[in-house]
Amino acid sequence: MTTVLVDKDLCTRCGICSDVCPMGIVTPAEENTLPVVKDAVEGMCIRCGHCEVSCPSDALLLNLHPDEKEPLPAGAGVITPENMAFYLKKRRSVREFTQDHVQKETVLRILDIARYAASGGNGQPVEWIVIHDPAKVKKVAGLTVEWMKTLANTNHPLSGYLPVLIGAWDSGRDVICRDAPHLLIAHVPEGNQMATVDAIIALTHADVAAPAFGVGTCWAGFVAMAAISYVPLRNELGIPAGRTSAYAMMFGYPQYKVYGIPRRKHLKVTWQ
Repeated sequence: MTTVLVDKDLCTRCGICSDVCPMGIVTPAEENTLPVVKDAVEGMCIRCGHCEVSCPSDALLLNLHPDEKEPLPAGAGVITPENMAFYLKKRRSVREFTQDHVQKETVLRILDIARYAASGGNGQPVEWIVIHDPAKVKKVAGLTVEWMKTLANTNHPLSGYLPVLIGAWDSGRDVICRDAPHLLIAHVPEGNQMATVDAIIALTHADVAAPAFGVGTCWAGFVAMAAISYVPLRNELGIPAGRTSAYAMMFGYPQYKVYGIPRRKHLKVTWQ
């Protein structure tokens, strides 16, 4: 299969596509030739699309679902540094949710953004499980508490917190999923350490994108820890064979709005 398709009438032979290729496999154009990925190295292509999106004359097309190419309107995605700073600084971990459901279409729009997150070698190993039924989220929280009870009299890092957490749950307070209506699980192939990092990057994209849709999130650390090893919870989540949970995130519509920006530790940077 031809890796890149080049429009000879639009190509200016500028050489940018060759310069930006992370694998160095795009042979630059010459006076009488067009850019090309030669057959001997086409297997090295990671389908990242840098060559295509960096072409100023729109002459080059990565031959990967070419019919799905999405045009980038002029000015799209441009945001001022000031607005970006305020958007990210006002992002909060939400622990009080309304019980209104986030529509599946909205969830898919958020995850569609997250699938563009960086991944090692453009491997894109992250897949998703969305627990959309609040009753199932509550069941997951209960199974997480069951896992906590198995840690009694062990040296697990959580052991000192267990009495408080289990006691709160037993008294009717959901300190695990915070009564969130939905839960998001990112899962990756087992034995791939880099894939776990890729999952955190993708979840961060979802975390950052969600407020633009009015959705609040909170990283579900207790669920994430339990899902790694507690078989009843893994079975409930339906994690496919050969894959493992990378992390979990609760989400829903926030009960309260944000009206300010809290303080943080002073920035510390070492220049070398």
